[in-house]
Amino acid sequence: MLIALQKRKENIAEYILYIWQIEDLLRALQFSPEAIYATLVAKIEGADEQQKENIFNWYMQIVELLRKEGKEEKGHIDHTLHLVADLHNLHLQLMKLPVGEHYRMTYMRMAAELPRLRTILDNSDISDTELAFRALYAAMLYRIKGDKKREEAIRDTMELVSPVVAELADMYRKVERGEVDLFKDM
Repeated sequence: MLIALQKRKENIAEYILYIWQIEDLLRALQFSPEAIYATLVAKIEGADEQQKENIFNWYMQIVELLRKEGKEEKGHIDHTLHLVADLHNLHLQLMKLPVGEHYRMTYMRMAAELPRLRTILDNSDISDTELAFRALYAAMLYRIKGDKKREEAIRDTMELVSPVVAELADMYRKVERGEVDLFKDM
């Protein structure tokens, strides 16, 4: 919970990927409150009992959302998908507004790879932004698993997709904080 709050403030992309990782971790623990507490909460150093209870309740709220949304086996909670949609809306604005000139150049380096990524990830009906997030998440999982067969694909994905998502997340943070006005030069 504390990591998620910090990531949400600093980097929306890291926050989304972190929540997706938490979802899979909760699934791996079979949503067992005992396993969640023992694995994710009990060993937190420096947290008092009230803080541990708050953290545990936060995990259980995610469990409840996964169940309520019918995503016990796979999928991501609507909260993160709405954030990805917000990022995609920003992407669409940056693709046409003067403030997005640098972003467009970064995006164009990745654009040629999108059909391949769609094939690999078997996702033809999602936005380019969600596809980029899914590619990053898949690469992260392969890296965690130490999947040597997919090392080149992981490296390619990280080199092409990461800069786009990073720049989009940075612009999102700047817009959210009022540091950038998308329509200033119009």
